[in-house]
Amino acid sequence: NDDLWASQFFETSLEMDHSEFSCEPIRLRMCQDLPYNTTFMPNLLNHYDQQTAALAMEPFHPMVNLVCSADLRMFLCALYAPVCTNYGRMSMPCQSLCQRAKDECHKLMEIFGVAWPDDMECSRFPDCDEPYPRQEDLQTSSEPTDDSSMTVQRDYGFWCPRELKVDPDLGYTFMGRKDCSAPCPSMFFNQQELTFTRYFIGVVSIVCLSATLFTFLTFLIDVTRFRYPERPIIFYAVCYVMVSLVFFLGFLLEDRIACNAVSPAQFRASTITQGSHNKACTLFFMVLYFFTMAGSVWWVILTITWFLAAVPKWGSEAIEKKALLFHAVAWGLPGALTVTLLALNKIEGDGISGVCFIGLYDIDTLRWFVLAPLCLNVAVGVSLLLVGIVALNRVRMEIPLEKENQTKLVKFMIRMGVFSVLYLVPLLTVIGCYMYEHTYRSIWETTWMEENCRRYHIPCPYKVEQTGRPLMVLFLIKYLMMLVVGIPSVFWVGSKKTCFEWASFLHGRRRKDGVNESRQVLQEQPDFAQSLLREPNTPIIRKSRGTSTQGTSTHASSTHLAVVDDLDEPVRTHQGHPASTRSKASSVHSKASYHGSLRRSRDDRSDTMAYRGTEERSFHGSMPRLDHPLSTHSSLHQIDDHSRHSSQRDVSEAPPTLITHGTTASDSRVAENDGTSA
Repeated sequence: NDDLWASQFFETSLEMDHSEFSCEPIRLRMCQDLPYNTTFMPNLLNHYDQQTAALAMEPFHPMVNLVCSADLRMFLCALYAPVCTNYGRMSMPCQSLCQRAKDECHKLMEIFGVAWPDDMECSRFPDCDEPYPRQEDLQTSSEPTDDSSMTVQRDYGFWCPRELKVDPDLGYTFMGRKDCSAPCPSMFFNQQELTFTRYFIGVVSIVCLSATLFTFLTFLIDVTRFRYPERPIIFYAVCYVMVSLVFFLGFLLEDRIACNAVSPAQFRASTITQGSHNKACTLFFMVLYFFTMAGSVWWVILTITWFLAAVPKWGSEAIEKKALLFHAVAWGLPGALTVTLLALNKIEGDGISGVCFIGLYDIDTLRWFVLAPLCLNVAVGVSLLLVGIVALNRVRMEIPLEKENQTKLVKFMIRMGVFSVLYLVPLLTVIGCYMYEHTYRSIWETTWMEENCRRYHIPCPYKVEQTGRPLMVLFLIKYLMMLVVGIPSVFWVGSKKTCFEWASFLHGRRRKDGVNESRQVLQEQPDFAQSLLREPNTPIIRKSRGTSTQGTSTHASSTHLAVVDDLDEPVRTHQGHPASTRSKASSVHSKASYHGSLRRSRDDRSDTMAYRGTEERSFHGSMPRLDHPLSTHSSLHQIDDHSRHSSQRDVSEAPPTLITHGTTASDSRVAENDGTSA
């Protein structure tokens, strides 16, 4: 009978508009044939319509049917369907009526396993002994009385529908109401729009995953190629490998992670997952949020390394010494934020993408844990980037560089600028989408309430002034830019050199190359302070271009080459002594004969070592006297005597590789002629 009554009630219930107070006919079967026939909602127990009140009264039907107390039926109707007056005057039952019903029915309630509700505790009602309804409650008047205690012509706010209620111990919150959750998969879009969005996110996540994974694998092929200042690009790519992987898994799993299952037995619909009770959703959130924030921090660190290389002119080794600090900041800060959000239980499922994140329904969390960190990273990164670009452009404009280095420096600045633009444009777009959601979220929720209040049987919004729905394209752009922001890493490694490395790797051989071009350009530029303080005729000492991929310092090699230039000056100033030219050429051939002797056969190894010792003693013995102008020629003559005898034995070997610094064209020609005669 109870089930039949409930079904009849659902079929005959009227969809009432609760925007303003109005009396409505009593539809509750238990409360028929009372001294009054109209009631108002919400009732004294905050049931927002008669359908909800009828469901709450179901446990008391056996006691009412068995008439355990003559006062129970009237007491229940006074609470669930109170008498309605013209001006909304609320009349509450007396405490004595409650106490008689409770005392007479508590034994029968124990048999049926029904407990007396806390919100029906008798101490909450007025201490009086009058029947219900009172005589004045049934009187009508054209004017309001002074004792009108409550006017309900107001906005009731959001009432959580029964279908969206969850267990109290889960700690859910939706639109300011506890133990309530948003409908899943989406409260704004229909199923067709959701299907298109999910496939769109799936395709973009595959593209981003492929691009970032390619960047990371290129680094693994030759780990010495990408060192500081460009090493953070690799860690940045790794972060977005994980981000795109999470979105791809969300596409495959649809809403199985982000949504709670439907529970028809408890009249509950599918709702959005919140908190950390869902382990899979928690794992998705931790990976997605941690690596999203870490990728943003690694971009800031990339701008810091560029700044250190361009402005203070730190070398690769000096920057690499700070690597531990970089890693501590890049992984530590996102980790601290992630742990904080787990402790605050702020995780929310995203029914659109199938992942779990934060700030989807909680605006305050979006403001402080998403928008604030991203905006701070953009401000710091852009500032350092602009300072670095200005410094490099000043070097290019004010300091004379070789044409090749000028081209490389311009190319490096263009690459740095393009990479930064490809990162900043998507990131700023994502921030703009978040701010748009932050601004219009309340309007979207009010519109959703107005459109669904009758379906959920909840109070409709009162005096709605502005309505609006989110655009589907806005969410498409947000998800696109969240993934596209990781793709610029592939443009940094995309070059012919990368193609050659992959070809060599696929054919089973490794290829050792020279210095990375961007790092070489930063190391080859002359010291800006030195160029400003130098004399007009003093040559600029540039760093050696022979920097190894291991990032060894070039300061010692540059100083040595400058010393050799100074040693050549006395030889060139004494033009009246032809022996100086001959001795220099002989010295060159002395080096040639030394290198040639190293290629001798194994049988002549003992002769080679004996000659090598003689030559080294002759050469190094003359070095302490090179600083005196008068002793320079005699020392070079001694070297010339030894080198002539040795070159006659070794000139039959292949011509050696000659590395000189600061020699003139005439010196080279003399060396060639002397070698031919030998």
